Amino acid sequence: MAGTRRTGSEDSATRALLLDAAERLLLQEGYAAVTSRRVSAEAGVKPPLVHYYFRTMDDLFVALYRRGADAGLARARQALDEQRPLEAVWQVAADPRGAVFAVEFVALANHRKAIRAEIAKDAEQVRQLQLEAVRAELQRLGVPPDVFPAPALLLLLMGLGQVLRLEQGLGVTVGHAEAVAFVERVLRELSEGRLPG
Repeated sequence: MAGTRRTGSEDSATRALLLDAAERLLLQEGYAAVTSRRVSAEAGVKPPLVHYYFRTMDDLFVALYRRGADAGLARARQALDEQRPLEAVWQVAADPRGAVFAVEFVALANHRKAIRAEIAKDAEQVRQLQLEAVRAELQRLGVPPDVFPAPALLLLLMGLGQVLRLEQGLGVTVGHAEAVAFVERVLRELSEGRLPG
């Protein structure tokens, strides 16, 4: 029975090798290139091993997403702990390293419910963490909530960062320098206790 079939250990070196191979394919050729045959060839293992460690390709994609999301959450927590929260949110949002990964998983989520659910769960968790930090920072700086509501400021920073990453991936850069300069000026003025003018 498929439901009781034995699967490989989650801390196996072979499993990690398969995830590494899947990630390379995803980043280089897009999610459609991530098939069990391509992953096994990229990893240099026999094709049945893919399904030994991952019952379905959805299981492989969820594991790959989870691995990236867990690392991203750890980076976000570290940045929020080490820096001023507003600057930390901006740095995470504008970091180009995650652009291709994010685009491919959003595209994949349009076709696979398991991936969509995983992305939504992760996004809510990260958003809540960021929102609490941004709200506390704005309060610490004495910024009235009606001037810069924390949820709106957070979404503006995250949204602009994602647009910049996506466009940079396409080779579009018109207006980017000005947008980055504007955001950095606003964040600097807020951190100095001044309302941007």
